Amino acid sequence: EVQLVESGGGLVQAGGSLRLSCAGSGFTIDDYAIGWFRQATGKEREGVACVTSINGDTYYADSVKDRFTISDDKDKSTVYLEINNLKPENTAVYYCAAAYGKSKSTMRYHLPFDYFGQGTRVTVSS
Repeated sequence: EVQLVESGGGLVQAGGSLRLSCAGSGFTIDDYAIGWFRQATGKEREGVACVTSINGDTYYADSVKDRFTISDDKDKSTVYLEINNLKPENTAVYYCAAAYGKSKSTMRYHLPFDYFGQGTRVTVSS
C-alpha cells in the first residue's frame, strides 16, 4: 500500500524558513514523480513543485520560483520542500503526491496524481 506522510509544518514568522518532509512507503520512489501542492482556505489546490525522481528533473510554479526547493533522499524514500522567506500568503495546507511512471510534466500540465498524503499545515504570521 502506497502511503505518503507529510511533516514539518507549523507556525512561522514572515521571512522565516521551513523544510517540509514527505515520507513515502509501499513503493519505489524512482518509479514516481513526487509533487508538492498547497491549498489555502477558500482556494483551489495548486501544484507548487515536482521532481521526476529517477533523474532529478524539477518543476516549479512561477509563483514559488527562487524561494521553494524540492529535493529527495532516495535512501529514506523522502522528498523535501524547503521554503525560504515565507510570506503570509504562503499560509496553506501542503500536500505531497505521487504519480506512477510520470515526470515533472504531470504537474506542469495539470495531469492527475495517483496518491496524496494528508497534508501538513503551514501558518505564516506577519
